[in-house]
Amino acid sequence: MKLWSKSNTNTIQAVEQFTVGKDKDFDTLLAPYDVLGSIAHVKMLASIGLLTNQEMLALVKELQAIYQLVIQPGFTIPEGVEDIHSYVELLLTQKLGDMGKKIHSARSRNDQVLVDIKLYLRAEIKTIAESTYALFELLQQKSESYKNHLLPGYTHLQLAMPSTFGLWFGAYAESLVDDLTMLEAAYTVVNKNPLGSAAGYGSSFPINRTMTTDLLGFDQLNYNVVYAQMGRGKTERIVATALANIADTLARISMDACLYLNQNFAFISFPAELTTGSSIMPHKKNPDVFELTRSYCNRIKALPNEISLMTTNLPSGYQRDLQLLKEHLFPAFTELNNCIEMMQLMFSHIQVSPNIADDPKFQYMFSVEEVNKLVLQGVPFRDAYQQIGNAIENGQFNYSTLVNHTHEGSMGNLCNAEIKAMMDQLMNRFQFSKATTAFQLLLT
Repeated sequence: MKLWSKSNTNTIQAVEQFTVGKDKDFDTLLAPYDVLGSIAHVKMLASIGLLTNQEMLALVKELQAIYQLVIQPGFTIPEGVEDIHSYVELLLTQKLGDMGKKIHSARSRNDQVLVDIKLYLRAEIKTIAESTYALFELLQQKSESYKNHLLPGYTHLQLAMPSTFGLWFGAYAESLVDDLTMLEAAYTVVNKNPLGSAAGYGSSFPINRTMTTDLLGFDQLNYNVVYAQMGRGKTERIVATALANIADTLARISMDACLYLNQNFAFISFPAELTTGSSIMPHKKNPDVFELTRSYCNRIKALPNEISLMTTNLPSGYQRDLQLLKEHLFPAFTELNNCIEMMQLMFSHIQVSPNIADDPKFQYMFSVEEVNKLVLQGVPFRDAYQQIGNAIENGQFNYSTLVNHTHEGSMGNLCNAEIKAMMDQLMNRFQFSKATTAFQLLLT
C-alpha cells in the first residue's frame, strides 16, 4: 500500500502515472539523504519515548544497511513502489515487522522530501563550490604565467586599450569569487532543518527539532513550520540563481575564447585533439567545447526564471506543483559541473600567441598611453588628447608598446594574492566538514 492509502482508496492508473511522472527517477538521487534523515528521526523518536532504545538500535542498524544499498550504482526503486519514502519503510517492515511502521510517527512525506532535498542541495553545492575553486586556481595560475603578454582590450568590440592575458585570466578568476559569494548565500539558506514541520503545521508529539538539526549537521532550523513548507520553491530558486551566476561567468569566458580562437584574432590556440573539424573544410579547428558550454550555461541562466514561473502565486502550504522543480533543478548541477570540468581541461592546454601587440593593426590601442605621456610632461589632458587625435587623423601617430601600469588591479599589479585571500576566506565560510562529520556519525 501507499503511505497515504486507506482500505477503500484506489487511484486509477492514468492518474497515478500522471501524478508520479518522472519523480521516481529523481528519488534515486534523494535516496541516501532519505535514509540519513530517517536515522536522525529515529534517534529523536527514541529520545522522546516514542521508540524504545532496542527499537531504535534495530532500526538504525537496518537503515545503515539500506544506505549501503541505495548508494550502489544503478540503484532503482522497484515497480509498484510509489517513492523512496515508501521503499525505505517497506524494506524496514519486511525486515523488522511492525517496528518498521513506527518511523513515520511525527513526520509527513512533506517534511521528509523537504529534508531530503535540502541535504541533496547541500551536497551538490559542495561539489560545485569545490569544482569552481579548482577552476579559480587554474585561472589564477594562468594569470601569473601570462601577466606580461599583451592583449588588445576592446570596448564596443572596437580596439580600445592595452590589456594582458594576466588581466584576462585574472578577471574571470575574480568573477568566480563573487559567484561563490552568491553560492555561499544559497548554502546558508539551504543549511536549515525543516524536519519536524510535518505537513506544514507541526506535530502534537513533543519532538526535539534541535536534536535532528544537530544530527544532520544543519547550521540551524527553519523555525516556523509553515515557512519550512513555504521555503520549498523559494530555496530552489535561490540555489538556481547562484548556479546561474557561475554559468554566466563560464558563458562569457567561452564567448571570449571563441572570438580569440578565430583566425582574425588568433590570440589563442588549442591542441587539435581539443577542437573539432569539418566534414568538408580540412583547415577547421572549431571551438565546440566553448560553444556547447556557452549554450549549456545560457540554459542554466534561464533556470531561476523557470522556477519563478512554476511557483508564481502559489498559496502557503504544500502544492503538488513543487514536485516538478526537481526535473529542472537537479540536472543543472551535473550540467554545470561538467562545464566547469571542461573549462579546466581547455584552459589547462591553452596556447597564448606571443607578440600580439607588435602587429601594426593594433597600434591605436596605445593612443591613451601616448596621451598620458604628454600629460606627465605637463600638457593639459584636453590638449594632449587633441594632439594625439590629430596625429592619428594625419597618419603621424608614433607609439611605444612598452606600458607601465602600477595601480591596484592593473596589468602591472594584478593583486592575485589579494583575490585568492578573498576566495580562501569565502571557501572557509562554507564549513563543509560539519555536514560530512554529521553523516559519518549517523552511519557508524
